[in-house]
Amino acid sequence: MIKSLRAQHNSLADASVQHDILEHAVTGKFNLVPFQQKLTESELYPLLPIALSILQVNVGKMCNQVCKHCHVDAGPDRKEIMTRHTMQQCLDVLRNNPQVGIVDLTGGAPEMNPDFRWFVTEIKSLERHVIVRCNLTIIVANKKYHDLPAFYKEHKIEVVSSLPFYTQDRTDRQRGNGVFEDSIRALKMLNEVGYGQEGNDLILNLVYNPAGAFLPPAQASLEKEYKIALMNKFGIAFNNLFAITNLPISRFLDYLLQSGNYEQYMEKLANAYNPAAARNVMCRNTLSVGWDGYLYDCDFNQMLELKVDHPINHISLFNAPLLQQRAIVIGQHCFGCTAGAGSSCGGAVT
Repeated sequence: MIKSLRAQHNSLADASVQHDILEHAVTGKFNLVPFQQKLTESELYPLLPIALSILQVNVGKMCNQVCKHCHVDAGPDRKEIMTRHTMQQCLDVLRNNPQVGIVDLTGGAPEMNPDFRWFVTEIKSLERHVIVRCNLTIIVANKKYHDLPAFYKEHKIEVVSSLPFYTQDRTDRQRGNGVFEDSIRALKMLNEVGYGQEGNDLILNLVYNPAGAFLPPAQASLEKEYKIALMNKFGIAFNNLFAITNLPISRFLDYLLQSGNYEQYMEKLANAYNPAAARNVMCRNTLSVGWDGYLYDCDFNQMLELKVDHPINHISLFNAPLLQQRAIVIGQHCFGCTAGAGSSCGGAVT
């Protein structure tokens, strides 16, 4: 039943309708205030973009891990990989739009795309800041990836890596047996080439995701805990910690349904709605590019297959001024980005 509900949830064109159907099918009584109504009360509806500054590019869903909270449903069996042709179209957009100063590369494990290093090198030749969402274990998974820290250093890549907690048991429960140990090895390799150290520009940021149906704690205090624990136990340094709320889509949605926590979690997110966070959501200054070149307002909408609400919905058609006139596609899952201190790919937003 859960699989069929999720298929129905993810196949409909409108995110709000998706959640309404899922909620009624699961509980028969769940009446959550629509996200649109919350935005209206905050004088933010329709939600409009501001100046585009970040292009987030998913270069493929293939990954060496199968994490329980993954909103991409990434894994070793995924075959969706961005081609060099589509990468070139992204490069053309960057060349013609100098206001886009940051390129955020995601996956899966982006490094598993065979053209990953070529793409990074070409982006850097256009003098853009590059972020790579590295899962850490890819660095130690195979000898062909062992030089990634040196490659990142050479191109001054900002590395953002998931580490659900600073202890083995909690990390392995979320990401798989042995992941914590491999992550520590990878972090040490990054530290050895200078990442996370004071006095240089080699940025290493970590990401915390809650292990269950709850909101992340205060980002600043959690960052202090991480820094003390990782330094004292392993001698590891890093720059910042991003606390990211799990959104009710893909594998985390499966978990919520299977554990009976869906209704409670959605109410928790809605009750924690913060207008200040809504004003600063990442979809306002970011565009997400799917592995096949289609455009989305955010990475989460991409996984729900909710393309931008505009005829220009592919990177090959890109036109920044026209895209600036669109309204951002929203749904009940957006409560995850606007709860509490807010959540984005860069952590809290308020």
